[in-house]
Amino acid sequence: MTPPYTITYNILQLIATISEKIGAINATHLYKPTTEIRKKNRIKTIQSSLEIEGNTLTEEQITAFLDNKRVIAPKKDILEVQNAIKVYEQLHLFNPIQLKDLEKAHAILMNGLIDSAGKLRTKNVGIVKGSKIEHMAPNGAMVKGLMNDLFSYLKTNKDLMLIKSCVFHYEFEFIHPFIDGNGRMGRLWQTLLLMKQYPVFEFLPIEHLIKQQQKQYYAKLSESDKKGNSTPFIEFMLGIISNALDEVLQSQNKTLHPEDRIQLYKEKIGKNTFSRKDYLLNFKSISAPTASRDLKWAVEQKILVKFGEQRLTEYKFK
Repeated sequence: MTPPYTITYNILQLIATISEKIGAINATHLYKPTTEIRKKNRIKTIQSSLEIEGNTLTEEQITAFLDNKRVIAPKKDILEVQNAIKVYEQLHLFNPIQLKDLEKAHAILMNGLIDSAGKLRTKNVGIVKGSKIEHMAPNGAMVKGLMNDLFSYLKTNKDLMLIKSCVFHYEFEFIHPFIDGNGRMGRLWQTLLLMKQYPVFEFLPIEHLIKQQQKQYYAKLSESDKKGNSTPFIEFMLGIISNALDEVLQSQNKTLHPEDRIQLYKEKIGKNTFSRKDYLLNFKSISAPTASRDLKWAVEQKILVKFGEQRLTEYKFK
């Protein structure tokens, strides 16, 4: 069964804008940031997603923690960070359209924090804000069936993953399938769904922008609850994604060095043989002599093996 939502003009406009930005990022090879930026964005992601849930650790403290320095903070907060680091490090191991993989990720994320880590709830729960119940989640007996339906939607629906990831995020929060950890899991799983199709999303700190608009994030979840469809939340999240891509285009205007280009091409071409012409087609902003220098450098570094001479020359990664 397809969850209820409507593809509005605003959603179509946002999808078009996001697609253009992803194209620009791919064309300028910004989809894999430098190691330093990857680390910085990962820290932002973890800190932001956990702060939304009440964690007190700052970006500086998480950085210190990753550098094996002593951090003074509540044990629970430190354990939440440790678990989040582990699960984000293993993102590539999870299949985002398999429920059992979501349960495995939750088991890592909530290990030592709740007794039922990795297990779908069977009890009834309500989300309390202040003195009133903000959201009464579906009956515990319905959770497994609802989650199976949601993953069936991911596997079979023909909508773009940009839309389906937002729908999943909202429906996941509505179902509230675990006793605790649903907020951080919903945000993490949307990232995973997106990065499987668009590599740029692996180190895009979407959670950081959500944290900056935290009130609106919860307001759009509530608005979607009241309307009985996820359309308001889809529009909000696509706006967040578009803004996050802007940050990539604005802040990562980096100059690629020969080793950067060689590494990027290795990831693309794998073990296949290729010519200088093939290499140039991938990096259209460089000249033929620059391509020759890149390839010569890689051969000297024993990264590439060279076959043939002159126009018949071909290369292969070791």
